[in-house]
Amino acid sequence: MSLDRVRHVYGIVLDAIVVVLMAAIAIEVTIGVVYRAIGQSLSWYDEVAVILLAWLTFYGSALAALKRAHIGFPGIVNSLAPRARLPVVILGKLIVIGFIALVGWIGYSVLDVLATDYLISLPKVSVAWTQSVIPISCAMFILAELLNLPSTLRAARGLESAAASDLAERLH
Repeated sequence: MSLDRVRHVYGIVLDAIVVVLMAAIAIEVTIGVVYRAIGQSLSWYDEVAVILLAWLTFYGSALAALKRAHIGFPGIVNSLAPRARLPVVILGKLIVIGFIALVGWIGYSVLDVLATDYLISLPKVSVAWTQSVIPISCAMFILAELLNLPSTLRAARGLESAAASDLAERLH
């Protein structure tokens, strides 16, 4: 299977995760509003909404990384001399991947601390399970960055144009 095919399938998986989370939060908020309107507030409504929003944010960041839709500065890189572009791009990718790996590692380390904690409104749901989004989404973000790396390096070498999905390029 080609790298482009893997990237495409991975994009479908991430799209599905984000759509399911968006639907879940919309349904959960709607149910919470209806119950509150009839005077029967759900005790778990707020806590679950916050968790779903956090999950949507973290998994959405992996999708944004795959689509190269995070804030970037391609104009700065493109303004550099051709010989300087590749080292700058490599350094930038190392910094991004290193930072996300650090966040993921710390997020994973915290799971042991949270292993005995449970949600207040849903005492059978482990806080560690809700926070597992951090290391999982960090790994997914790094995978997205690695899947984009070959085309990013080719673009830095001037062998292909920057991806059309770059947010900065679409805004100009």
